[in-house]
Amino acid sequence: MAKLKLDLHDIYNKGHKIESSLEKIIDDAVNKKISLIEIIPGKGSGQLKKTVLRFLNRAEIKKKYHRIDKDSKNFGRIFVHFRF
Repeated sequence: MAKLKLDLHDIYNKGHKIESSLEKIIDDAVNKKISLIEIIPGKGSGQLKKTVLRFLNRAEIKKKYHRIDKDSKNFGRIFVHFRF
C-alpha cells in the first residue's frame, strides 16, 4: 500500500507553509491515487494538531478524502484515508 508522509516539525510556526504543505500533499495523494497520508504535527501543546484538523474539516478539503484516524498509540500522528 502506497503512503505519503508529512512531518510538520520543521514548519510548526509558519502558518502559511503549514497550509500550503497540507494542500500539496492532499493534491499529490488525489493525483497519484495514494490511499493513505500520515501527517505528523507532533505532540507539543496540541495547537498544531488542532490547526491540521481544522484544515482537514474544511468543506472543500473534506470532499477529497474518505476519513481521518487519530493514532491511538501516538497522539502526534494523524492518518488521512482516501478511497479510489
